[in-house]
Formats: sequence, structure tokens, C-alpha cells
Amino acid sequence: MAIRTAEFVSPMHPDKICDFIADSILDAYLEGDKDSRVAVEVMGGHNLVTINGEVTSKVNPDIEKIVKDIVGENFKIISNIVLQSPQIAQGVDAGGAGDQGIMKGYASSATAEYLPLEYTLARNLCQKVFEVYPYDGKTQVTVVDGDPQHGEARVKTVVVSFQNTKSSELLELVKGIIEAEEYLINPSGEWDQGGFDADTGLSGRKLVVDNYGPEVAIGGGSFSGKDYTKVDRSGAYMARRIAVDLLLKHEAKEVYTKLAYAIGKKEPVMAVAVVDGVESEIKGYDLSPKGIREYLKLSEVKYKDTCTWGHYGRGFSWN
Repeated sequence: MAIRTAEFVSPMHPDKICDFIADSILDAYLEGDKDSRVAVEVMGGHNLVTINGEVTSKVNPDIEKIVKDIVGENFKIISNIVLQSPQIAQGVDAGGAGDQGIMKGYASSATAEYLPLEYTLARNLCQKVFEVYPYDGKTQVTVVDGDPQHGEARVKTVVVSFQNTKSSELLELVKGIIEAEEYLINPSGEWDQGGFDADTGLSGRKLVVDNYGPEVAIGGGSFSGKDYTKVDRSGAYMARRIAVDLLLKHEAKEVYTKLAYAIGKKEPVMAVAVVDGVESEIKGYDLSPKGIREYLKLSEVKYKDTCTWGHYGRGFSWN
């Protein structure tokens, strides 16, 4: 018997606000210059947002306006954006990856989204609660795998903490969404201070939420604020696309994919798939950064749409 747990966070969680800011800045550069190279990090909280990073672009969007349109006029904005390092740029100019790194993809037949059950349950619950309470909040779902006695997987414990809620009302809402053996609703008590008023946030800090939940290994690179030359993002998207392709092609139960890149080099140094436990080399795809951009139509993506409810199983070209 296996027990698995996954969590999810609402778009008003401080880390997710920072992801949204980072990807909104990325979108602004790409809208004016589709070949912009962008790598920005965002930290925010307590009426201050700091943006730091490297950008090479033909355009110069109003960063302060972009950020204040998201967080409000009361915030002080500190922006420190410099040109991309020329040593990095020379490798990217030749079509190579913007950095070394490992990217991992995954697909499972357990759910319609090809994602782990516990992850989809936590995300679905968070989305439905957020529709009623559009505030800072978290969900967490623990499932127990089925066995000959119990049959299908069952939900053991559900944890929900949401700002500006009455626990009794939130409990009734949650019970109407998901059936569980145990419910922990606002377990530390009701709370009305959330988001940037309660906590600082940082872009790229909710990597496991962005990916597949904690039961599936990830490469470790963050997504938000990065253009396609940063294979942390584009390579991870491609790894997911290949995993889904192979899952459907082989009618498999579970597929893992692994890519690895060297800075300045077009082709990955590792491209491996594991289909229901059998490992093989990935073939038939252009895995260069430019090839990935073309195949996944990344030039058409609005990245701020990708960062709030997880990057997978939501109808994007890499799913």
C-alpha cells in the first residue's frame, strides 16, 4: 500500500504573485521583440518588489507600470536589469542552450491530464476554492493506493488553508468538492492577513507545484521569467511533450523522460525515456532550443498564463 501527498497554492500566494510578475515582464519584452533574451528574478512583499536579472532586447517596457498594475500603487519598485553576459550570449547566438542543466518530464495514465492523482486532486480543489474565495491559500491531498481489499485509490486526508474564510463554511465547500476520511480546515486557525501583507515571495520557489508534485523527480531549474533559450523552461516543456507522446503511442502506464544540456551547445548530452520501466534513447525530435521553440510554438505563448495553475495538463502545446 502506497501513500502519496501533493499540495497546491492559489495565484495570490506570495511566490505565485512573483512568478506572475516575472512572466508578465517576460511577455512585455517578447511582445515588442520576439527574440528578446530574458532572465529575471522577482522578490516581493510588504510594499516592496525587487526585480533583478539580465535582458537583451530591442524594446524597453515600463517595468514599474507592469508591476504596479499587478500589485497596486503603494509598492516601491526596485528594478536592476542589465545586459546578458557576452560570454553567455556568444553560445546562444550560435543556437546553443543558455545554460547547462537537467530537465525531466513525466506522464501517467492515472488521470485525464496525464498527471499524478494526488496532484490533480490538490490542484482541482485549490481552483474550486479559489473561485469562491479569491485569496491567498493552499490545499493538500493525501491519497492511499488501492489494494485487493479497498479497490481504487481513496483520499485519506485533505488540508485546506485559505485567507478570509470561516472554517465551518470552508469545510462545507470542501466536502462538496472532494470526499475524504479526514478534513483539516484552517488547522492553525482562521486568518485574514495573506499575500504580500503577510509574507515575502520569490519567483521560482514553487517548482514542485509547477511540475508534478513531490512524488516525481524534477531537474531543479525554475521556469518563470525565462525565455526559450533557457532550457530550464523550454527543455522541461519538451520533456513533458515527449512523455505524453510516448505514453499515448505505447498505451503505457507511466513514462519518465530525461534531457540534459551543456551551455552553448545545441543538442542535449542526454535524451532518454523510460516507458513502463524500459529505458531507450529519445529519437525523432529536434531538441535544439530553436527546434523546441518551433515545435511547441513557444513564440505564440503568453507566459503569464502558464504560471498560476501549474505548467502541465492545461492544454498548452507541450501537453
